[in-house]
Amino acid sequence: MIVLGLTGSIGMGKSETARIFRRLGVLVYDADAAVHALYAKGGGAVQPIAAAFPGSVHAGAVDRQALGRQVLGDEAAMRRLESITHPLLRASRQRFFRKARAQRRPLVVLDIPLLFETGGEARVHAVAVVSAPPAVQRQRVLRRPGMNHEKFTAILRRQVADAEKRRQADFVICTGLGKRQALVAVRRLLASLRTPPPPPRSGRRRRRR
Repeated sequence: MIVLGLTGSIGMGKSETARIFRRLGVLVYDADAAVHALYAKGGGAVQPIAAAFPGSVHAGAVDRQALGRQVLGDEAAMRRLESITHPLLRASRQRFFRKARAQRRPLVVLDIPLLFETGGEARVHAVAVVSAPPAVQRQRVLRRPGMNHEKFTAILRRQVADAEKRRQADFVICTGLGKRQALVAVRRLLASLRTPPPPPRSGRRRRRR
């Protein structure tokens, strides 16, 4: 089974690209959705986060905005949060892999926003980076509810620069010209991965488009 890592900075169109993979029949693990499940009422991260970040849990669920105010820009707080969420997310991914193997899937996609930031590129066979011009990225992000320039800048500081992600990628999926361009790129990517299966990325550096 080939494991493709899908990543990209905020506002680059990664979520829409993941939907394209799904429409083409590929099983996709959504790290953001996994985090939402952990933060929801009854989720595995709720109680540990409540203890570590007082005031961040309301009505039995993590208030992401309240939590963000406590961790954005605070490296120690962010590491404390990651020590809670990362083990839970690893367990979630393992369940996903068991499901994929049971279904005999030849290829799966791991949709992980912070793939490079967490060293996840070493645990996949190839990496696809979703990218768009900076002006398009900024316009997309600032249209989001509750977003402002300061928050956008703080998020970017936490992420590997787009140029560096593209440099390290095996595939670059450009979304600046719309969904049709992204669909063509995804189809081309899937065709190139069919045979032969690529070796794991660990210990290698290569890039394809």
